[in-house]
Amino acid sequence: MKNITSFLFCLIYTANALALGVNLDEAKTIKSDKIEYNVKSEEMKTSGNTEMTNASGQRVKLNSVTLSKNASNVSADNIELWLGSHVYIRAKKIIRDGTETIAEHAEFTACDGCDDYGNAWEIFSRTVIHDMDEKMLYFHNATFWVYNDNLPILWLPYYEMPDPSVKYKSGFLSPSFNSTNNMGTQFNIPVYINFSNRHDLTTTFSYLTLENPLFQAEHRLNLTRSEFRSTGSFTHNKEGENRWHFYNDDLIELGENARAFVYIARTSDQTYLQKYGFYDYQPYLDSGAKLELFGQSSYVVADTHIFQELRPAYGNQNTISGNILPNIRGVYQSDPFWHETFLSLSGDMLAISGDNTSSERIIGEARITSPWTLWGGNRLTFSAATRYDVYNFEKTPVFDDNGNVNNSYSGIKSRFLPSGYVEWSLPMYDVKDTWTYILEPRARLTIMEHTDKNSVFALNNDSAGRFLSDTTLFSDNRYSGLDLWENGNFVDYGARWAAFNSNNDIEVFFGQTYDFNKSDEKFNDNGFRNGFSDYVGRISYAREYFQIASRFRFDREDMSVNHTENSVYIGKGDNYITVGHIWDTQPIDIYSTTDKNTHEVVLGGGLKLTKRTSIKESVIYNLYEHSTQRHSGGVYYEHPCFHFALTYQRDNAIRWGYVGNTTYQFKFGMSIDGKHY
Repeated sequence: MKNITSFLFCLIYTANALALGVNLDEAKTIKSDKIEYNVKSEEMKTSGNTEMTNASGQRVKLNSVTLSKNASNVSADNIELWLGSHVYIRAKKIIRDGTETIAEHAEFTACDGCDDYGNAWEIFSRTVIHDMDEKMLYFHNATFWVYNDNLPILWLPYYEMPDPSVKYKSGFLSPSFNSTNNMGTQFNIPVYINFSNRHDLTTTFSYLTLENPLFQAEHRLNLTRSEFRSTGSFTHNKEGENRWHFYNDDLIELGENARAFVYIARTSDQTYLQKYGFYDYQPYLDSGAKLELFGQSSYVVADTHIFQELRPAYGNQNTISGNILPNIRGVYQSDPFWHETFLSLSGDMLAISGDNTSSERIIGEARITSPWTLWGGNRLTFSAATRYDVYNFEKTPVFDDNGNVNNSYSGIKSRFLPSGYVEWSLPMYDVKDTWTYILEPRARLTIMEHTDKNSVFALNNDSAGRFLSDTTLFSDNRYSGLDLWENGNFVDYGARWAAFNSNNDIEVFFGQTYDFNKSDEKFNDNGFRNGFSDYVGRISYAREYFQIASRFRFDREDMSVNHTENSVYIGKGDNYITVGHIWDTQPIDIYSTTDKNTHEVVLGGGLKLTKRTSIKESVIYNLYEHSTQRHSGGVYYEHPCFHFALTYQRDNAIRWGYVGNTTYQFKFGMSIDGKHY
């Protein structure tokens, strides 16, 4: 009985070896027509059909198995192995010698049963060797076939790949190629290097027909509580220039209440990213670090920023310079101490330096907020705040006492800014049949210290102007930063109407503001006329397969459109149509940043041609200049065993004197058991 038990365990272990990596250590079923065991030679034989299946579903079928003592040598005929849901191996004969299993006249596929037309791809090999120590498959005299050995596409005298049990393995990845209008055809050959299950590197060598080679690298490291990511590229072009870029993004957890970020983005020159396809339409690169500390009711963040400007100054456009070293912000909110009334404290410290100028700012604010719900559903919120600012300038452009710009001011300025507001709203609900209706009128009166017109100290700290929208209405400060001050008293008012049921969702908002003090004339065309602002609002409707939304700003005198953003989406999945539109009248403000209006439309769509084939297109058209800004599209094929895409992109935008590329790209990848490689 002891020998028979040993044989069964030996048979399970042997099946594990025969299966080229299939794990049958915990066999669920073992079936065989006949089992013979020689007690003297300790050799085991099976006759007829033998099948083993483990708890995870991996199984093996074979005939005429011979096993030596301890299964150090094994041979079997007509073996079929399923290493996964779709990973299949069949061989006429398999012999195990030590840690190597040798399959003769073998067939291998990771696409078994994935397609009604047959296996999408298979490898037929005279000999397949599986090294259990190295977990590698070695194919000799191998031919790649597609769709059930109907079409041979590639023959290799030798080919190797990791077995399916390997999650990470160094080696070549699927190559790709693309073609651009100024560098010719680009062939990309990526190599994956695995250091551990948390640490790897991908390097890519790119050969270009009209330029010198390009080298790329992407490094990834995951620790228990941290992540490190780095990407970069380098080339020595035909003009003899070294051109490169480097991006880094690290997250370091410092405990339950703290974490740190390190980010680096630098490039050799202003046009390298756009020419080589690394540009993401950001007008500058930002490098620095950030530290976050947070508790149950408090938050502190300190960050630094060192910028690299990608926009050269030309025409009437000026690029704002300066680095932030550092910016520290903190917020604390108390528990309610009387009828949901709470206290919040905030502080902000900012230092900006660059071009032989510098400025430092310290802001401290204390605010008490008290929300109330009264009879009939009326809601009232009272809030009072006091704020004190201190600025130190060194050769910094600021406004002088006469409202003119002093381009080289040095000294200290301060201001005391008390404020408060009272806000009222009355949400009203009604339910009829399957619909729920909501009407909510809302108003807020804000009272602020009325400072003189020179309360705008610096021109390049963190405020660039005020443009009212549906998102800034009912805000404490409608300016884009902390340096500019609302400068007086104003009232916001508007109403929101909504209706929804299980299939539909509708929302409409319309509002306006009135300044009791005339708007600052330094910001002309900001939507204010004699105290009254333009009308702002939004409207949206959504249901399955259809969404439409619009945000707008109308001139209060003639209802002309000063700003509108519109979007429409029809469809689901790969079948869809999308339309986007933006119109904005650009002012000539104190920076003289632009004198052109924005008028663009975005058209996109997708169509599923077959079960696995789809096409997608997208166009950005500049209606102001009557030209196509960008056009992209492609054909995509998704098979359970492989996927590929042929895409096209034309970038016609002229950014700071540089015209974009025309790029064609082809990508191909394999899939094993639903995982893309």
